[in-house]
Amino acid sequence: MAETKDVKDLRVIIGLEIHCQLNTKTKLFCGCSTDYRDDEPNTHVCPICLGLPGALPKLNKQAVIYALKVAKALNLEIPEYSEFSRKNYFYPDLPKGYQISQYDKPIAEKGIMIVDDDEGHDKEIRITRIHLEEDPGRLVHKISRDRAGYSLVDYNRSSIPLIEIVTEPDLSSPKEARRFLNKLRSTLEYLDVFDGEKEGAIRVDANISLEGHNRVECKNISSYKGVEKALTFEITRQRNLIRRGQKIVQETRHFQEGRGITTGSRSKEDENDYRYFPEPDLRPLKVKSWVKDIELPELPDARRERFITQYGISINHAKTLTGDIRVAEFYEEVAACDPLLCSTWVADTLLGELYYRDMKIDSVIKDSFKDLIVLLKENEITDRVAVDVLRIMLDQIKAGTEPEMPSDIVLRMGLSKGTDDEFQDIIKKIIKANPQVVSDYHSGKGNAINFLVGQIMKETKGRADPKSLNKSIMEYITGME
Repeated sequence: MAETKDVKDLRVIIGLEIHCQLNTKTKLFCGCSTDYRDDEPNTHVCPICLGLPGALPKLNKQAVIYALKVAKALNLEIPEYSEFSRKNYFYPDLPKGYQISQYDKPIAEKGIMIVDDDEGHDKEIRITRIHLEEDPGRLVHKISRDRAGYSLVDYNRSSIPLIEIVTEPDLSSPKEARRFLNKLRSTLEYLDVFDGEKEGAIRVDANISLEGHNRVECKNISSYKGVEKALTFEITRQRNLIRRGQKIVQETRHFQEGRGITTGSRSKEDENDYRYFPEPDLRPLKVKSWVKDIELPELPDARRERFITQYGISINHAKTLTGDIRVAEFYEEVAACDPLLCSTWVADTLLGELYYRDMKIDSVIKDSFKDLIVLLKENEITDRVAVDVLRIMLDQIKAGTEPEMPSDIVLRMGLSKGTDDEFQDIIKKIIKANPQVVSDYHSGKGNAINFLVGQIMKETKGRADPKSLNKSIMEYITGME
């Protein structure tokens, strides 16, 4: 029984419901444009997506093809037919009073996705179903000092096509859930059916429980990091309740991203509360035969294996480079210079520098990066100088100024790699200024020499080669014995 276990030993059980906006040009049931984000509210609407009396939906064929494409990529089964249903509930952003969704006859069922578990082993996550549905509108909440808070409704998002991907409760930790979402996003972007950079393109409902206790649903989490934070908070909250002998209530909670907490919203609805029934204005879908004509691109796992085989790079670098299609394409375009060197510098250095600056890899000029790799390959600069030059180049791009080529930066700042002979005076000066470090080295503390290397590298602005410098320092210190 769960009660006999220590709270910390209770198994964590997580299932996800992921809502992804499909990247179609028009909405799911009308011809209104889906390109609404920079436009005024309620300008991409018509009688159909406003739910006006007498307006009849017309299904977007491209959305169906995109959903089938995702199903095929995730190895789901396509039933002989599926149908739309009305999901009834009342909310200001749902003008019809019901949402057109799919219930007991979804477009696809029973698939899998393989992710790394927390020990780095492959783990199968079962996918229960994929179904099509329309997005509701959007509430914009206003708070003012002069008047009470109020909300405005924008129906531009109403009827944007969504696929909802529902997993079995196979996930066992917040980090595992985030890895699953990252891989799912990557797969959808490889399929070119989804753009994760768009605001509101993905929303997640996370169901979480501890073994033997009630399930809680955290609604409308809008980021991958947010899912991990919400689940981490919920695990702690639920464990604390159990420790105090309190019951975990089955409920819906909302994640407050700014505070990193979940707060109670309402008791959890059952399916009966939505009063599902078949949508009378849309015929059943019989699209199983379409699947054989859908061609899939090279997906992340296949590209990872090809990178390892074709370029001889490590599996860890291959995972990093193929996790985002933009990174994978960037790497392939610069890899001709030196595949191994490029894999290290893109995966370990460039991505970190971009993350620090909140920049995307699309902003990096490929010819400039190749120029940097050539300088490294031909031993014209040290790794330390290469990092400094990369930072200068990225800062110039970030500032909106014309970025210099790395070779021009090196020439302008005099950063070409120097020889040990050129730095002899600096080496002697640093060694003489640090007699205690020299004494530590002679007493058997071999790592003491690293301090001297660091000081000389700083004095030479990174132009000295660390390996050669280490040898020269040791020779000089040995001669002082």
